[in-house]
Amino acid sequence: MVRKGMWFYILTKARAISDLIRIDLVTGAGIFVVAGEILALGRLPPLSQALLGFLTGIFISGSANISNDYFDRDVDRINQPARPLPSSRISATELWTLVFLFTTAGLTTAALLGPLVLALAAVVWGVALLYNMKFKEAGLFGNLIVAFCVAMTFIIGGVTTGVISGVVLTFGALALLFDLGEEIAADAMDVKGDELRSSKSLAKTRGKSFALRLSGVIFVIFIALTFLPFLIGWLGYVYLLLIVITDLCLSYFSFRLVRSSTIEEGRVQIRRLYVTWGVFVVAFVVTRLF
Repeated sequence: MVRKGMWFYILTKARAISDLIRIDLVTGAGIFVVAGEILALGRLPPLSQALLGFLTGIFISGSANISNDYFDRDVDRINQPARPLPSSRISATELWTLVFLFTTAGLTTAALLGPLVLALAAVVWGVALLYNMKFKEAGLFGNLIVAFCVAMTFIIGGVTTGVISGVVLTFGALALLFDLGEEIAADAMDVKGDELRSSKSLAKTRGKSFALRLSGVIFVIFIALTFLPFLIGWLGYVYLLLIVITDLCLSYFSFRLVRSSTIEEGRVQIRRLYVTWGVFVVAFVVTRLF
């Protein structure tokens, strides 16, 4: 019984940590760094470089996500009471211990990729922490900060190879636009919780409908930009096929998001948008394997 209780405790705590770091988001960050390496080189990077880049994305993103939950704890009690901190599955002490461990691991793997990668990783880590502490209520400016951090995953990937090409910058811009649209839409779903703080989100200052329409416009710009790598000749017909399928899905989900009548429906569409974009990046990386 004692052993079963111990294993139950370990599995419960592991699940809480997975929820805390948002395992899907940090895995996506790691994949984006590797995608940046592939885009820069036009081929697969050395295994050690890919692994270190992947881990850097995971740990730096994980550190930001963990600290975010601490500063969001009051809002999460309303918007997402099942999150690890408000549900007491993770204590504040455990949370900050994890922040330290993830930060140390992320900066270490970045340092192994070179001083410039370390510097960029440190900047992203610092900007993310500053956002969590200070600029969460800054509305559109805050949304841009988050989008910048996501876009930097592709840039860091390029820097690890020593190549910052047009296609790497384009994918960085795509990541920025996608996350900006997603962040604005997500704020529209969190208006009730934002009443607890002096948030200047577009949904709060201009209304939910305005925020969702602006999010839709950003996704339209994003979709238009996805064709640039093919039109310029950076990427070929396999990319074109993948991006056409992806854009059709994104168009449908973004339309449903703008027209969503409930918070629950809106969150479902945001989730579908993120998963679609993530699946595209994974599929793109896989095609480069062959």
